[in-house]
Amino acid sequence: MPLSSPKLRLNVLDQSPIRPGSTPREALLETVQLARLADRLGYTRFWVSEHHNTHTLAGSTPEVLIAHLGGQTSRIRLGSGGVMLPHYSALKVAENFRLLEALFPGRIDLGMGRAPGGDRLTAHTLNPSNTFSEQDFVEQLMDLQAYLRDEKVPDTIHERVMAAPQAATSPELWLLSSSGQSGLFAAHLGMAFSFAQFINGSGGPAAVRQYRERFRPSRELAAPLANVAVFLICADTETKAQELRAAMDLMLLRFGKGERGAFPTAEEVATYRFSSEDQAHLAFNRNRVVSGTPAQVHAQLTQLAAEYEVDEITAVTITARFEDRVRSYELLAEAFALAPVVLEQEQMLA
Repeated sequence: MPLSSPKLRLNVLDQSPIRPGSTPREALLETVQLARLADRLGYTRFWVSEHHNTHTLAGSTPEVLIAHLGGQTSRIRLGSGGVMLPHYSALKVAENFRLLEALFPGRIDLGMGRAPGGDRLTAHTLNPSNTFSEQDFVEQLMDLQAYLRDEKVPDTIHERVMAAPQAATSPELWLLSSSGQSGLFAAHLGMAFSFAQFINGSGGPAAVRQYRERFRPSRELAAPLANVAVFLICADTETKAQELRAAMDLMLLRFGKGERGAFPTAEEVATYRFSSEDQAHLAFNRNRVVSGTPAQVHAQLTQLAAEYEVDEITAVTITARFEDRVRSYELLAEAFALAPVVLEQEQMLA
């Protein structure tokens, strides 16, 4: 049964995880299935991520995946969570997302970050000129804005080069960060800001507050717009939620130790013995994950939204079984009384 609450918009960030015994193709097809589900259940945004040189996540090129998802969905906003801008030229990113916006007007979010999305060697291989400097990143952001605005700035490249195709609408611009620095960039440039609490469990509310205080209106955004992303597990029973949470805890523990294996199965979790050092890591990661029954998750997310002073939360759900991932998003939508949508293809069949 839906619970009464302040109205929260809910989003999905999907990393196309490759489950134990699965394949990259199956992971991508599951992403498509989740996008259709989120579209039907009334979620606001569906973002896909960019990761490189990994055997556990299949999402390496969000702009390509978004193009496919656009043809598989009807109303949900689609975006990158995010494009790692230092790997690419600002012009190419502007053109990629202008094309997406032309195909799916009013539905595209361009979320950007400056993390490698993998290891430094791979980042260097993607762009040997990458200096990893903040100044270069800010200049790229300013160039990107200029391309999307069709600014003809005298004595600059923007006087002679345009981003094609031109479109009547523009993608929403979001900066993604697990620290406060990119929030300051977003505030200065008048972009939206998403804090990745699933990566960094502390400091998020302060970073968003600082972003809001320093925000300068832009042509694209008149007032600050922010959300927060967390790992999320919602299950029918508390026992099931604890089982799924234990697997997530083990995954984060291994990742923190530099181990890049597949997502742990229930059998692996049952036989693993957590040391006292492991327990300290679990405590450190506690705020990165929200888990429980629908009522428990509802209470935790409502509190989280109040701490951040946002009305939009993004869920990142990874489980060993795809059915548990689907069920988590279904229960979350029910808990917050999202309005299911009758899509065009369903209307034609009615």
